[in-house]
Amino acid sequence: MKKNVLVGVTGSIAAYKAADLVRRLQDKGCDVRVVMSVCAEQFITPLTLETLSKNVVVRSMFERDAQWEMAHISLAQWADVYVIAPATANMIGKIASGLADDMVSCTAMTTKAPVVIAPAMNTGMLTNKIVEDNIATLKKYNMSIIEPKAGKLACGDVGKGALADIDTIVDAVVALLK
Repeated sequence: MKKNVLVGVTGSIAAYKAADLVRRLQDKGCDVRVVMSVCAEQFITPLTLETLSKNVVVRSMFERDAQWEMAHISLAQWADVYVIAPATANMIGKIASGLADDMVSCTAMTTKAPVVIAPAMNTGMLTNKIVEDNIATLKKYNMSIIEPKAGKLACGDVGKGALADIDTIVDAVVALLK
């Protein structure tokens, strides 16, 4: 039986890695759909993710399709696992605060599926006490956090904050699907 994985993409430079994530999840036999924040579109196009997933990428809570359905609800119900990768400090803060003003956060509030969050951000943001508290809040609500790795970041800084390896994220999702 094919498993359904919803991928949420947010506005981090690591958004380009979502293309590889979609492909690797498909290689594991998953049907993959994608939602993305407006900021994510600055780093990767919906067309790229549509081509790879073979599904329409939902970008707005107000998009209309041929069928009348509430996308954030139908996708939340469809998903066996919802993975947000990369997850920015902004998105982590929204979800931790219960805010739902875009497709990624609104779907996180709606789904009953396990939620996997893979942060990606500058070390300064990641180690900010507010962000640390927000991540702890997400853990308290049983959301799985895939720790970012250390390395050279896009800004040139060296430290923890790079998106975890795609294989690590895929392994976490597959483990939840079993």
